[in-house]
Amino acid sequence: EVQYVETGGGLVQAGGTLRLSCATSGFTFEDYAIGWFRQAPGKEREGISCITTRDGKTYYKDSAKGRFTISSDNAKNTVYLQVDSLKPEDTAVYYCAALGHCGQMYYSSYVKNWGQGTQVTVSS
Repeated sequence: EVQYVETGGGLVQAGGTLRLSCATSGFTFEDYAIGWFRQAPGKEREGISCITTRDGKTYYKDSAKGRFTISSDNAKNTVYLQVDSLKPEDTAVYYCAALGHCGQMYYSSYVKNWGQGTQVTVSS
């Protein structure tokens, strides 16, 4: 059973920093890439970052470059997403999911199973 447990979200003021965690289980971690996605109210779920866990290569949506940093702890089957200088437009539910390769992060429809997500709310 594939499982994703996202934690680390919360209510923060604009300009703050959050480090989100994605604990995974039910699959061989290093056989997959792990992507982070977010869904804002009334918007489609969008991929924002991805890491290939075997070699640590990272990828970012163009608009996410700079403030977002993805990393992994392979011993813990866990991926992190640090978001700096949070803005109200970052308000969304953030999800992680395993991907065959990071190119799939641009197509959230590829993912068939999702965790509960973690809510990030940024106040101005």
